[in-house]
Amino acid sequence: MPGAIFEYISTTGNECIPFVIATLKPASPSAIPTLSVMRTNLPITKAMAEDKENETIDSPENTPPGNPSEEITPAQHTEANQSTQETEQMEVHHHAHHEGKKNWKSYFWEFLMLFLAVFCGFLAEYQLEHKIEKDRELQFIQSLTTDLGDDVKSLKEMIEQEHRGIKYLDTLVDLLNDPQLAKQHGDQLYYVARIGPRSIPFANNNRTFDQLKNSGGFRLIRKMDASNHIMGYYNQFSWIRLLEDNYNHEFDNFKQVAAKIIDPLILRRQEADNGTIERSTDNPALRTYDTEMLKELAYHAVQMNGSRRSKLLLFEKLMKSAEDLNIYLEKEYHLD
Repeated sequence: MPGAIFEYISTTGNECIPFVIATLKPASPSAIPTLSVMRTNLPITKAMAEDKENETIDSPENTPPGNPSEEITPAQHTEANQSTQETEQMEVHHHAHHEGKKNWKSYFWEFLMLFLAVFCGFLAEYQLEHKIEKDRELQFIQSLTTDLGDDVKSLKEMIEQEHRGIKYLDTLVDLLNDPQLAKQHGDQLYYVARIGPRSIPFANNNRTFDQLKNSGGFRLIRKMDASNHIMGYYNQFSWIRLLEDNYNHEFDNFKQVAAKIIDPLILRRQEADNGTIERSTDNPALRTYDTEMLKELAYHAVQMNGSRRSKLLLFEKLMKSAEDLNIYLEKEYHLD
């Protein structure tokens, strides 16, 4: 029967009798069909009825529900959910929207943003590099002021040394110009002839200046006046080196003549165990008192003394320049 639900009940033998328990009756064409329970008037024996009753009692699943419409509710929800899912799946398929061609304004704004990003990055890098170079400049200046302080100390010692040397050589020239005085003051003559010509080259501290010059660090000195002051100070050393070379040449000439006049045994006796030179007390004699020989030695002593006086002036000027440069740099770069 169309739209009906059957249940087959076995009878005696192998025969099965169909038993209609419900029919589907739709309320309207669009509504979900409902169940209506019905029974057929088929003949049922007493034994079949008892078996059916026992089967119904033993199996709760076969107990007819109180409300047949409630049994069909899950199926209704399942069909409704499937319909909703199909609707949702259909709704998610949208047509892709394709943008149109970009106009010149879009390209212009993209270019402008890219340009600004690159330009800002360049400015940030420039500022960082500028700060690094400024810090390095300050470090060079601080190191340079330390070198200048060392030069001032060394120059003070050199100035004192040149003053003593000039005094000794002047005394030697006076004794050599008068053979009688040379004979009477042999102790003093040997002492000033040994000590007077000695000279130590000036060793300045130019580590920072050499680093600036060799590594191209002078480009870090932003102030042109400061750079000129620094170059002006270190350019004076060339004159000092020239005078030192000239003095060494004069000293060689002095020693060649002195070797013919001064007794080397007396010079050896002047040497103390600690390396110092001591004055003798026995008025030692010269190897010769020939006037011409003494005059020649005195001439070389005068030449040496002239070079020493020139060095002395340069040392004093250089020390003044070092002090002024140190004060200038501390003021310009606010060094404490």
